[in-house]
Amino acid sequence: MTQLVERTDDGAVRVLRLNRPDARNALNMALIKAVRAELAAVAADNVRCLVVTGNGKGFCAGADVKEWSELAKTGVPEGYDWVGEMHGLILDLHALETPLIAMINGAAVGAGLDMALTCDFRFAAAEAKFRCAYTWVGFNPDAGGTWLMPRLMGLEAAKRFAFTGDIWSAEQARASGLVTEVHATADLEAATMAFARQLGSGPSVAIRQTKKLMEDAAGRSLADQLKAKQAAGKICGDTADHKEALAAAVERREPVFKGL
Repeated sequence: MTQLVERTDDGAVRVLRLNRPDARNALNMALIKAVRAELAAVAADNVRCLVVTGNGKGFCAGADVKEWSELAKTGVPEGYDWVGEMHGLILDLHALETPLIAMINGAAVGAGLDMALTCDFRFAAAEAKFRCAYTWVGFNPDAGGTWLMPRLMGLEAAKRFAFTGDIWSAEQARASGLVTEVHATADLEAATMAFARQLGSGPSVAIRQTKKLMEDAAGRSLADQLKAKQAAGKICGDTADHKEALAAAVERREPVFKGL
């Protein structure tokens, strides 16, 4: 049986590859559940940086409309809840404390684009294409895009992207804040993994606490944020990595972080 998500570990970095290349990694129910199961293992396995990508020519084509079409003919089985599972996947990705990178090797469309938007960083191949897609099939964005896009590229740009259904090149996406870096296809994996290894070898507790502080800041006053910062600082201050950093500073050497 084909493995729907391929997992490889590179030291403290884990790479998850969506593995439905013939369908451009379209999100059927089985693939969504497989990704969610992999995400549940990240914290337990002490992964310090996670990379998500797709096998074949596409990152992710969004919802598997062929599955939907077949179910329309045969009847939807009891318990089939694509929307609920997809929303769960988006929430799982967004809640992940581990630094998360989308390595966008090809087209990212609809819910596949939304999945990439939940990541902390997006490294794209020069040939990658981006499309919101929903409105031009007569539907509103459904997997978190209306919350994620304005935060990345501003309200007006997000509206234009969603309202028009335009297909953006990787450079257009980068210029609008949708993508972090663009690389030639041949160089994409090396560039992404170099950055992932940098994060994966860093002070993981401090990085996770900083990520959470930044993600939660919009819902807090400055005073409340400073209180949250103090609580995070106590956690970081007790780590072996903080002690190692102080020792390295005194000894005038580079610290060696263990993520502890």
